[in-house]
Amino acid sequence: MDNRLAHTDQASFLGLRAVYGALVQVNWIYNGPVNIEGLRRFHRNLGYGLLGRQVERSPLPFARDRWVVSRGPEDLDIADAPRPRAEVSAWLLERACLPLDPEYGPSWHFGTLPLEDGGTAISLVTSHTIVDGLGALRAITDAANGRTRNLGYPYPRSRTRARAVLEDARQTIESAPELARALWATARVARKRRKEVAALLTSAPPPARVIDGDEPAVVPTLTVYVDEAEWDACAKSAGGNSFTLFAGFAGRLGVRMGRVCADGTVTLMLPISERTEDDTRGNALVFPTVSVDPTHLASNLEEVRLKFKQTFADLPEATSRFLPPHELLAPLPLTSMTPKWVARKAGMGLGSAAFPIGCSNVGKMDPAVNRPDGSEADYFSGRLVEPVISRRTVEGVRDQLFLVSGRGGGRVFISVNAYIAGRTNSQDALREDTVRTLAEFDLTGEIHG
Repeated sequence: MDNRLAHTDQASFLGLRAVYGALVQVNWIYNGPVNIEGLRRFHRNLGYGLLGRQVERSPLPFARDRWVVSRGPEDLDIADAPRPRAEVSAWLLERACLPLDPEYGPSWHFGTLPLEDGGTAISLVTSHTIVDGLGALRAITDAANGRTRNLGYPYPRSRTRARAVLEDARQTIESAPELARALWATARVARKRRKEVAALLTSAPPPARVIDGDEPAVVPTLTVYVDEAEWDACAKSAGGNSFTLFAGFAGRLGVRMGRVCADGTVTLMLPISERTEDDTRGNALVFPTVSVDPTHLASNLEEVRLKFKQTFADLPEATSRFLPPHELLAPLPLTSMTPKWVARKAGMGLGSAAFPIGCSNVGKMDPAVNRPDGSEADYFSGRLVEPVISRRTVEGVRDQLFLVSGRGGGRVFISVNAYIAGRTNSQDALREDTVRTLAEFDLTGEIHG
């Protein structure tokens, strides 16, 4: 089989090494004890699916890297002592800060914390290079249902260096037509955006992560749970649906945090999954953006609905012709040949044109997602997190506002990460902004964090 990384996964890995790398964190809370043996079965099953792999570098600096087998940690982590429920958010951050690397391993880890009130918190953290949000949910569904997969990957270092050099050189030569098309696309983008490119190339690259003398950014995060029926009623009254209501909420929260463009609009970035049934890509996503007037989002979702409808209608046509729906994705085949310093500058420039608000909606989840030990958890949430990032880096991409939403167990969850330069970046401030935004929509929610 061809176990080379897809271009999007190669780009994710390069971004991790050059600038910063996001993590996918999935969390469960039980109001009572859990079945530890059930969690151990779940943990073992996770290693036989999309999570059961890691990156093996090519010996050639210009060739694509490859997936190899890696089952993950031998056992789940069980905290030594119970902690108060009020410390769950702190524990989740601690889990996110544990060592994780898609090349050197582990590429994911799984842990549980007993709570002093008799409940239990559980957290799964994985590198975004290994899997995106919907890919993680698929892996979780398979593991909870006892389904394991053999993806056909070889074991690490199963090729001799000579064989690896010959194979990777041959496959790179065979991909010459694809590389030529990508080079032409890159030149086209560079001509079209010559001023931006010139500014990027003449600027000094910022640090990749926290370094001596550079203060780390502590990015506040929380999760709000809204009753599913209340959420749907609100969407209907505003002329939208669950998806557009989430986008409207994100837009109004963005206004409250100053994420408004010069023309008065807000820019919603919408990660859309292209994942098919047997898709083994770590990142099967496209990233269309939509600009909307946020003035009446709390009461009228008509503009958002129409713009989303047009955006989604354009996606199948683009992908059916194997053309990326965004011109910045066209150079992706050149990723394996891109120096890290170039990727660092480009990565820092992507957020400079606007103030993007990330809106990732995983939709209605398979009920198995909420059963890691075999029984229903009381709370489920997922989020995108980058726990170790410098202030210069996060401010270099025009700060951060990213929301993730999904629905299951009778609730809609919304996880929010927010760091805005010049504002008070604290949990209390984020909670206040979230509560006021909920009030704009006449929604009530249970906030964790």
